[in-house]
Amino acid sequence: MSVFSSLPLVIEPSDLLARLDAPELILVDLTSSARYDAGHIPGARFVDPKRTQLGQPPAPGLLPAQPQLEALFGELGHNPNAVYVVYDDEGGGWAGRFIWLLDVIGHHQYHYVDGGLLAWQAEDLPLSTDVPPSAGQPVPLTLHSEPTATREYLQSRLGAADLAVWDARGPTEYSGEKVLAAKAGHIPGAVNFEWTAGMDPARNLRIREDIAEILDSLGITADKEVITHCQTHHRSGFTYLVAKALGYPRVKGYAGSWGEWGNHPDTPVER
Repeated sequence: MSVFSSLPLVIEPSDLLARLDAPELILVDLTSSARYDAGHIPGARFVDPKRTQLGQPPAPGLLPAQPQLEALFGELGHNPNAVYVVYDDEGGGWAGRFIWLLDVIGHHQYHYVDGGLLAWQAEDLPLSTDVPPSAGQPVPLTLHSEPTATREYLQSRLGAADLAVWDARGPTEYSGEKVLAAKAGHIPGAVNFEWTAGMDPARNLRIREDIAEILDSLGITADKEVITHCQTHHRSGFTYLVAKALGYPRVKGYAGSWGEWGNHPDTPVER
């Protein structure tokens, strides 16, 4: 049994510190190359967040091609017994997107360090500049569709009583005042709760302790299918993570996000 098996999805820096030497651990840093080079959690492997996205307009947030994913996870040393622990330095957006990727490849042994590198540093825990070597060659992966909402799927579900669309963008993007696509506004029925509003600045950007109550008041509840998005499914990586951490049974990331929806000729928009 893994030393991580008793832990919840969201863990504290001290939980990781006590398990840094676990052989099953794959520790993933999703900060920036400069931040990583300046000092990272010992043993962490850097993943450029851009490698988690397709990166092509109009919907750069779509899933990377399978060969790129197989190369990435090969470098990390992916194996069926691995326990991933992920962190970033922005409150969980990129780390949450990586957890979504793990769901896509059907690997569900993972944890997120609450507050990420900021929380680690605030507790004066050790940092390292050592860079682990690439672990290996590309590994074969099976991609699963369940964690992802396609545009067609989301459009077919609009208006359903058991659907909650969580828009993690800023209020002016949601209202249509800020235009980042051919069309401005939001998906009909979507609820706007900006990703950063779910973080606690006083606790090094940990997830807010009252997040469950806030979501309940907004109608983003566990009895519904929750589909979350932003512009590129980066900010909504955090909201995907939050819904998963709360134990919501039906959570999907809309990877195309507003980049796709706002530029597609046949999508309905509200303002």
